[in-house]
Amino acid sequence: MGIKGLTKLLADNAPKAMKEQKFESFFGRKIAIDASMSIYQFLIVVGRSGTEMLTNEAGEVTSHLQGMFSRTIRLLEAGLKPVYVFDGKPPDLKKQELAKRFSRRADATEDLTEALETGNKEEIEKFSKRTVKVTKQHNEDCKKLLRLMGVPVIEAPSEAEAQCAALCKSGKVYAVASEDMDSLTFGAPKFLRHLMDPSSRKIPVMEFDITKILEELNLTMDQFIDLCILSGCDYCDSIRGIGGQTALKLIRQHGSIENILENINRERYQIPDDWPYQEARRLFKEPQVFSDDEQLDIKWSAPDEEGLITFLVNENGFNSDRVTKAIEKIKTAKNKSSQGRLESFFKPVVSSSIPIKRKETEDKAAKETTNKKSKAGGGSKRKK
Repeated sequence: MGIKGLTKLLADNAPKAMKEQKFESFFGRKIAIDASMSIYQFLIVVGRSGTEMLTNEAGEVTSHLQGMFSRTIRLLEAGLKPVYVFDGKPPDLKKQELAKRFSRRADATEDLTEALETGNKEEIEKFSKRTVKVTKQHNEDCKKLLRLMGVPVIEAPSEAEAQCAALCKSGKVYAVASEDMDSLTFGAPKFLRHLMDPSSRKIPVMEFDITKILEELNLTMDQFIDLCILSGCDYCDSIRGIGGQTALKLIRQHGSIENILENINRERYQIPDDWPYQEARRLFKEPQVFSDDEQLDIKWSAPDEEGLITFLVNENGFNSDRVTKAIEKIKTAKNKSSQGRLESFFKPVVSSSIPIKRKETEDKAAKETTNKKSKAGGGSKRKK
């Protein structure tokens, strides 16, 4: 779920903190990607028709592989350097949310059965997507694929979004890419939405800047975390009747959840019993992640051509010619991205504030003036 309604809240109250970007604007950038969210998108979109997904001859689903393969190649062709981060063990506080998701999938399965009996195509499409779950096998398949492609994979100790944010805060990557907005709550300096969206090439990437968010909302990072908890997060229930706008108003008025609870109208707003907002806050502020001094193997390498053909063509029924052409694209793209961003080749000139072209023009003009004076006999002697 991420943070409920946060995108709209920011669009309404901090529009300068978000901007549309093109793929090309991230050329040479290292981007940490929430892998599980991407896999989920591929499972509900790629090659899907009603309840059917892409499969190999053994009947095993391959939508996630097709989506991950083609989307990653597109990122590489645009000069990006993706780092995929996979979820580890979820925090205990998230078990309640995971149980809710399990229950919702069970309900959706029943609704799907009814829709199939009545033949309602719209209902079939809607409920079949709600039954999708990213399994351990889906994750393992994608890890294997990415490693064969020469793309780095990180297995987080806990939440992938938290590890992505930690990589961004330490400067190991430029931004975090996901659809769940809680990457911002974990403190990611730069956050990208729609980078991995497989549904259309026309959807622009939306970039969020946490510093600008805090400036426009006029909140501290601690207050922003409290705002997100009040709006609705994965770690605890929210207060019924309090949405994003009301939460923002209350945080601005009282400064913290503790002060809000002391002053809130408890007849109007019901506080959940044993509400673990403090533990949720701790998980956002001090998540379980690999620390800076722990070595993370973030390296991009040449694709394993033989391994990719064996895995995709022989084991999963991909078209041999398409895979061969795709491998060539990967090799070409990696050579291109290795050039780096343009600004990395230049250092700012500290000794002069005069722009280079203007300075060249002024030097040329001064030289011409000196030459004219010399010809007229009034020039100064040239220095040896």
